[in-house]
Amino acid sequence: MALLLKRHGLAKNMRNILLVEDEAFLANLLKSRLEKEGLVTRIARDGEEALKFIKEAKYDLVLLDIILPKLSGFEVLKQMQADPQLQGIPVMVISNLGQESDVSRGQALGTVDYFVKARISIEDLIEHVKKYLKE
Repeated sequence: MALLLKRHGLAKNMRNILLVEDEAFLANLLKSRLEKEGLVTRIARDGEEALKFIKEAKYDLVLLDIILPKLSGFEVLKQMQADPQLQGIPVMVISNLGQESDVSRGQALGTVDYFVKARISIEDLIEHVKKYLKE
């Protein structure tokens, strides 16, 4: 187990985040900010990779984009809901999809929060993540 944690960059006594974002600049920026807060962060670049990583290791929180290559964030959420071992993993959506129907769909699929990228600063997002992890 320790080897698995080390190999995947996860730490036993720290909070581990999976960031699912295909846009490299934003993914690296968020990873840097999350790690500055002491959160171990791993990036998945598409929906298939996200599911693979979620099945391999335990994450305290998944930050999930919706518009992704291979599998959309909604598909990732559906597959997580269908798998009893993945159902309890908390997911926050960070997406450019901000229609009420998209937010409602995310909530129906079990997200703990839904943020529209254009409406939230990185600093505010980091504060929401920190607050959620303290609760």
